[in-house]
Amino acid sequence: MEIPFNDFMKLDIRIGKIVEAEQIAGSRNLIKMIVDFGSEKKQAMAGLLQYYKPQELVDKKYAFILNLQRRKIMGVESQCMILAAEDDKNNVVLIEPEKDIDVGSKIR
Repeated sequence: MEIPFNDFMKLDIRIGKIVEAEQIAGSRNLIKMIVDFGSEKKQAMAGLLQYYKPQELVDKKYAFILNLQRRKIMGVESQCMILAAEDDKNNVVLIEPEKDIDVGSKIR
């Protein structure tokens, strides 16, 4: 399915730095992250525990979508979404910039 370019431009995709990460109590897969985007910090929830330990994520920069509708997962609000790739062997990797770049940088 193709979407118009204008629809793609509506997505607010930026580089964020994870400043805190912890497993959600009572969950086998969820990690709660506090992410710095320069002008603001947001909370993200992701089912990544089988691929990453929370402490591995801290101080690293990844791509996030900031303007998706917020939702609660296990009672905790997710305010943005981290981007990841998954192959047909169920390997999951987070999308990170190849070189250092400022937090808050927009992806176009």
